[in-house]
Amino acid sequence: MVLVTLIPSAADLVGRSLDSRAQSLGAGDHGGVTGEIEETRRLPPPLLDKLHEARLFRLLLPRSSDGIETDPVTFFHVIETIARGDASTAWCLSQAGGCAMSAAYLDLPVARAIFGDDPRAVLAWGPGPKVKAIECEGGYKVTGVWAFASGGRHATWLGAHCPIFKADGSPRLDEAGRQQERTMLVRTGDVQWTDIWNTVGLRGTASDQFALNDFFVRADHSITRDFELECREQGPLYRMGAGTCYQMGFAAVACGIARGALDCFLDVARNKVPRGLKSPIRDNAVVQSNLAQAEVNLRAARAFVLQSMAGIWKDLSAGNTITVEQRITIRMASTNAIHKAKDAVDFAYNAAGATAIFDNHPLERRFRDIHTVTQQLQGRLSHFETVGAWMMGADADLTFV
Repeated sequence: MVLVTLIPSAADLVGRSLDSRAQSLGAGDHGGVTGEIEETRRLPPPLLDKLHEARLFRLLLPRSSDGIETDPVTFFHVIETIARGDASTAWCLSQAGGCAMSAAYLDLPVARAIFGDDPRAVLAWGPGPKVKAIECEGGYKVTGVWAFASGGRHATWLGAHCPIFKADGSPRLDEAGRQQERTMLVRTGDVQWTDIWNTVGLRGTASDQFALNDFFVRADHSITRDFELECREQGPLYRMGAGTCYQMGFAAVACGIARGALDCFLDVARNKVPRGLKSPIRDNAVVQSNLAQAEVNLRAARAFVLQSMAGIWKDLSAGNTITVEQRITIRMASTNAIHKAKDAVDFAYNAAGATAIFDNHPLERRFRDIHTVTQQLQGRLSHFETVGAWMMGADADLTFV
């Protein structure tokens, strides 16, 4: 017999506190600002004030830099709770959480200067196809354009991912013969912005484009993001890469969107009598069955993510480092959760009928948001191909695992 204690651990209490902070921000509409978020394509300053007051931008930041350094399961719950109300807000928090893990790779004085000395510090970053960092005395000269910098408009620092070149222009190679890559950290005020974020969904993330031209970055303001090479922190959170936490976070965004959509649909179904019918949607047997299946599939996918990470966290807390097999598990669980969440939202949107087609209706917004999530890297169906190839011992590109 397993003895289950009802006395909460310190980690349990921290998790409950964080989740209560998320809930206090309003799982319904974050104080009625979702319309403003959609219109301005930004997170409004009053909402940002509340997020900073609750320290939700510091969920995965090391304690040594005045962060919370929470566990990935608690991180999932917080992001999911926020996403029930607004997906853009949750997306920005998830992105900022993964970016904040970079403090674990910086020299401690630098990490504290960037994050610890500024309670409103936020780091954002994005990819750039034609970028470069050229070695020079004391650091690098950085040139390029980076996009999809979610949360960049309210960030204090930005990360520019770059391939490294020697001063003579030749690629800097690692021991395996691959070109080295590093992420350069620069102040937001040092970049040139271009507003490109006119999108179907996740409009409030302001995932715009920024540029640098021959800009000097100190060597100690660059990181590899490879936890096996440069990680300074010893806690269990930093014995896995930020990529795994991104997968958890963005799966949580999807699950939160779906939860909000199903809850909203229940209100519609109880009250709406479709044209030409005599009873509300809730009395339709087909809808009843499809709702139950959507609920089961969403809960099962969510449980797969959380149960898998709980087991992995136990290993990490015992001093182990995350294995490829564990990374594969989170990869397939998170991608599966994103798509099961999409299926749940699609059901709710379709079953609600014309009610859901109007601008800024909660189902219309969630439909747009979830279909933007699935278009992002974490939602790629090709991840299942990678997982299947690895399972059968075939060549598998583990770049995004």
